[in-house]
Amino acid sequence: MVTTITDRVVSVVEPIVAAASLTLYDIDHSGGVLRVFVDGPDGVTLAQLDELTRTVSVALDAADPIPGHYTLEVSSPGLERSLRRPEHFTGAVGEVISVRTAPGTEGRQRVRGVLTAATADTITVDGDEGRVELRLDDIERATVVFEWGPGPKPGGPKQSRGRGRHKNEQAGAKGQGA
Repeated sequence: MVTTITDRVVSVVEPIVAAASLTLYDIDHSGGVLRVFVDGPDGVTLAQLDELTRTVSVALDAADPIPGHYTLEVSSPGLERSLRRPEHFTGAVGEVISVRTAPGTEGRQRVRGVLTAATADTITVDGDEGRVELRLDDIERATVVFEWGPGPKPGGPKQSRGRGRHKNEQAGAKGQGA
């Protein structure tokens, strides 16, 4: 069995990430950069990323799974995370996604809507233009779309024009003799 660089990196990194009570979300090795994406049930903190970067770097140096020089980046997959593997799509069911299909794929090239179903081979997206079922093999790129909530309504509560403090901070300052 032939192992890829990604397989070798996963075998080194996954136990370290699991020991930190996090999940290895994805690995991307391209252009001299190795990106290790990790996540947890409540996200991941900067302190966790800092510690993982040091630990993973030492382990990769010892195992040497990648020939030549590369730059290591350890981060969260972010709010607008890439969806590449079946488990990524399964975990994103119910979220708004944006999909670009591979050149030559029949139908629409771009689809945006709520991911309503995901299997090992297909996804279903409900968008403004109706329901679309796509084969994972036909997807060139897919990401979760972060949608900002509605802004404040015009004529709503007046914003404080003071020195940039919240009411609670001002009250706390007064209570301390300020």
